[in-house]
Amino acid sequence: MRMRSMLLARAAPWISAALLVLVWWLGVAAFDVKSYIMPTPGETLASLVRHWRPLAANGAITLATTLVGFSATLVFGTLIGMLVGMSRLAHQAIYPLLVAFNSVPKAALVPIFVVWFGLGAVPAVITAFLLSFFPVVANVALAFSSIEPELVDLIRSLGGSRRDLMVKIGIPRALPYLFASLKVAITLAFVGSIIAEVIGGNGGIGNVMLVASSNFDMPLVFAALSVVGVLGTGMYALFELLDRHWASRSARPSGLQGIENAS
Repeated sequence: MRMRSMLLARAAPWISAALLVLVWWLGVAAFDVKSYIMPTPGETLASLVRHWRPLAANGAITLATTLVGFSATLVFGTLIGMLVGMSRLAHQAIYPLLVAFNSVPKAALVPIFVVWFGLGAVPAVITAFLLSFFPVVANVALAFSSIEPELVDLIRSLGGSRRDLMVKIGIPRALPYLFASLKVAITLAFVGSIIAEVIGGNGGIGNVMLVASSNFDMPLVFAALSVVGVLGTGMYALFELLDRHWASRSARPSGLQGIENAS
């Protein structure tokens, strides 16, 4: 029974994907939708095979810009999240600004980045960074701000410094929160890259979608969307594995071990 449940859990995503493709195909066939409006799964697959070289090349561009922006998010988002979570003054001074900036539609900023930096990868990197930045900051700040006051008092009574509190308790506690936020951030980074490539790019999957849609080549548009879906799902799965790994190693009541090490 347990083995059957495990097999069903592993097959569930493939079953749901197959059902989605089936509904897609039946809907197009039932309503006789033209391919320049919405292609069938077969037409999308044929376009994917026919244009695999440009899709692979532009997919690599999108992946590279996304990972560069996401790497900046990982570094600066973690550092600012630690600062905001550890300091009440920093939380009051910085966090409202982050919330306000996160409310600004990033698509409205892309033309400004194009004016400043020109067409190309730089606006895509910046947009990927800005769109994925806030979830990391919010989750890391939550992890550090939720440290029990009793643990803080105990660390201080044992002669531990603020650095001991951060290294021995804060960082181990923040790791599950960090990896959970990275799963959301990486998908948002892809969204940011695609938006920038559609508006002001000269390469990448977003640019392929723009050119294909202007030529009413909807099979190519959907093929490009499938490439983005595969890339995003693959990166999400990677951070899902990391999240499970660190969640099992770094249990949330790890403060006791931190206290022992600090003493």
